Amino acid sequence: MSVFRRVVLPVARLLVFAVIAVALVKIAFIDGLRPEESGPAPMAQVGTPAVPAVRATVTNTVQVKATVQSDPAQAVRSTAAGTVVYIYREAGTTVAKGEAVIQVRTEQPREPVPAPGPGEEPAEEQSSEPVYTYTDVPAPAAGKISELGVLIDQQVTVGETVGKVDPGSYTVSGPMTAAQQFRLLGKPGSAEIALTGGPAPFTCPEVTVKNNASDAGASGGGTGGGTGAAGTAVPAGGLRPAAVAIPGGGGEAPQDGGPATGTLSCAIPSGTEVFAGLGATMTVTAGESKNVITVPLSSVKGSVKEGIVWLAGDAAAAVPAAGAAPGAAPGGPALEPEPRRVKLGLNDGSKVEVTSGLAEGEMVLEFVPGAAANPAMPGPGQMMYGPAGG
Repeated sequence: MSVFRRVVLPVARLLVFAVIAVALVKIAFIDGLRPEESGPAPMAQVGTPAVPAVRATVTNTVQVKATVQSDPAQAVRSTAAGTVVYIYREAGTTVAKGEAVIQVRTEQPREPVPAPGPGEEPAEEQSSEPVYTYTDVPAPAAGKISELGVLIDQQVTVGETVGKVDPGSYTVSGPMTAAQQFRLLGKPGSAEIALTGGPAPFTCPEVTVKNNASDAGASGGGTGGGTGAAGTAVPAGGLRPAAVAIPGGGGEAPQDGGPATGTLSCAIPSGTEVFAGLGATMTVTAGESKNVITVPLSSVKGSVKEGIVWLAGDAAAAVPAAGAAPGAAPGGPALEPEPRRVKLGLNDGSKVEVTSGLAEGEMVLEFVPGAAANPAMPGPGQMMYGPAGG
C-alpha cells in the first residue's frame, strides 16, 4: 500500500493533468486556426416593394358624417322710418316671402311756398298739414312669424328689427378635411343623404362647400382652384434624386384623415320629415373615370393635379444574388429609385388616376421614400422572397 500511495497515485495525477493541458492547447492553438466551413445561404432575401401601373375605374366618392340643423330665423327689418300704423300678421301666423307684415307711416313737411316776385300774383294758400307716405314692410322669407316686437303707434327706424320669421326648413351639414375638399374640386351638383334611423336615403339637389378659413361658400360645390406641385420642367424619363427637391420626404396617406378645414352642407327638400340633431351621412360623387391608368395613392407624393412617383429599378423587380448588397442589380452597381412627375386625375382615397407621365405596366415604388407604410402591409425592406434560384 505504501508503494501505491507514494508512486502510483502521483503518477496518475500527473497523467491526468497532462491530458487536460494537451486538450487545452489543441483547442486554443489548433482548432481555433482552422477556417470555419461556410454555412448555408440565407433562405430569404429582402427587396423594395413595387407595384405596376394598371388600368382600373376610379370613382371619386366622398362620405361626410353630418348633422341635421334648423335653419336660423330671418329678421324682419323696417324699410322706412316712421310710425307703425298697421299690423298685417301677428306672431304665430304664416307668411309668404315678400308678403307685408306691418305698415309704417312716414311724415314729411310740405315745402314752403316761395314768395311772389315783382309783378307776380301771390300763389294760392296751401294746407299746412304734412305729407304722409305709407310703406309696407315685407317678410324676408316664407315661414311662421316667431317674433313680432312692435305695437301700433310705435316709432321705428330704417333697418330696425321688428320681428323674425322662422322658415321651418333644415340643412344637413358636416365637417370636411383638406383631402376631401381637394377631391371635391370637381364641383358636385347633388348628394345622397342617409339619415340615422330616419326615412330611406334621398337626394339633396344643391351642395355647398364652405372653407372654414375664408368663411365663404360656393354654391354647387368647389372651393376654388387648388395648386399642384411646382411646375418644374422635367426631361423625358424623369430626374435623378439629386435633381429634385422633396420637402419633408413624406407622402399623401391613402385616407381622408386630418383636421376639419371646411364644411359640406345641403338644404333638405321641403316635405322631408326630419328634426334638428338627427345624424346623417352625406355621400357625394364627383366624377368617374373608367379604364384609366392608376397607381396606389401611397405611391404618389401629392394627390391633386400633379405628383411625383418613384420608378423602381431592377433591384425592386428582381432579387439580388446571394451575398450581393441590398438594392444592387445582378452584375451591376446599386440602383436608386428614379422620381418622375406625373399628371393626376381623380382619386378614390386608395388609388389615383394618372393622366400622363406613366405608361401601363411600369413599376413604381409602393410607398413614397421616407413615408410611413401601412402597418397592415409590408414596407420597404420587409418583403420576403424565396431562396435564390429556388
